[in-house]
Amino acid sequence: MTGLGATFDPADAVGGGGGSAARASALAGTRERWRMSLEGRALVLVTAILLSVGLAVLFSASALVAVAKDLPGHHYVLRQATGALVGIVAFAVLAKIDAERWRQLAWPLMLLSILLMIAVLFTGKVNGSRRHLFGGSLQPSEFAKFAILVWTPMLLAKKGEVVRRVGKGLMPFAVVIGTLSVLAILEPDYSVAMMFCLLTAVLLFVGGARIAHFVMFGALGLALVTFQLSQSSYVRERIRSFMEGEQASSERKSPTGDQQYQSFVAVGSGGLLGVGFGQGNQQRGWLPLAQSDFIGSVVGEEFGFVGLAGITVLFALYGWFGFRIARNARSPFLTLVAVGLTFTTVFTAFIHLGVVIGLLPNTGLTLPFVSYGRSNLVLTLAMTGILVNIGSERERVYGVSATDPLVAPRT
Repeated sequence: MTGLGATFDPADAVGGGGGSAARASALAGTRERWRMSLEGRALVLVTAILLSVGLAVLFSASALVAVAKDLPGHHYVLRQATGALVGIVAFAVLAKIDAERWRQLAWPLMLLSILLMIAVLFTGKVNGSRRHLFGGSLQPSEFAKFAILVWTPMLLAKKGEVVRRVGKGLMPFAVVIGTLSVLAILEPDYSVAMMFCLLTAVLLFVGGARIAHFVMFGALGLALVTFQLSQSSYVRERIRSFMEGEQASSERKSPTGDQQYQSFVAVGSGGLLGVGFGQGNQQRGWLPLAQSDFIGSVVGEEFGFVGLAGITVLFALYGWFGFRIARNARSPFLTLVAVGLTFTTVFTAFIHLGVVIGLLPNTGLTLPFVSYGRSNLVLTLAMTGILVNIGSERERVYGVSATDPLVAPRT
């Protein structure tokens, strides 16, 4: 039996010459498969833990919210579970598809995301913004985020050293990502708009763009964001509340400050080990959006400092394994894709946790794998599947191993 990675000639297997019939017979016992690296296997384990913890915490955080709306207590977690099933299927499929194929799909994905972002502007407002299509089943901004993670690396790999120029290098990125950001602002969703720009900036930096270009585009972006913030009363209120420290005071405060204060109460009540699963009080109506924007507060109350520290460590491990996969990727394009996928998940998680403990103003970003939101869950699992494929190697298996996946091929 031939070892993995060795050169194999079917003719050799039948004595060096038996013609086409012998060659076909030799090839009949072969197949190709993807073998996950150690980092890929570890990433699957971390993802499984986060998903399991997320469903459990979501049930605790959302049961009373559902009952208050005359819905079954399992309403939110059941809907999330359906998203998890779809996401697991997407994960399994994408982990077995060569990630290089996304290079050819980059432009179609980007154009589709722009169309979806335009379409959502013609829907009705929910909680003051337009963010969903098809009755809440699809969030175009999440799809656009994925499009950026594929399109930007594709163009960077194609341009090479040209990316260091302003005209032919960076302007295409500014036009396309600027369009998506403007559409996000019109929803309005300022957190997503800034996330689009940040993701692009990170990928451009890794892809070799000049630092001076970041200063120029950063100043332009800051000016645009400042202007838009001046037009948004609720964003100004969030920043004012944070800067004045309302979240740390029990005195009369704005709704934004009260939401942050209740998050403080939840985390503080948890102490070291928490009050116990399902025993928290903040999801009884004290903390708004406990099942989504502030689910980290529920983790802090019910599982204490140990619970929040555990979640933080899991996302740190996710980042560690993801960036190791990026370093060992099969091509520059896949390196950039892996960096973007890993950064998106880990950065979003740490921003959410920073808001929960009062280090950052309220951004509205959810906690990946944990917060309620099927579109985000499916996308995050799909992105993890792509990351696992980048961390895998294609191999050819011969003989009995080709038909029995439980038999390890000999080397």
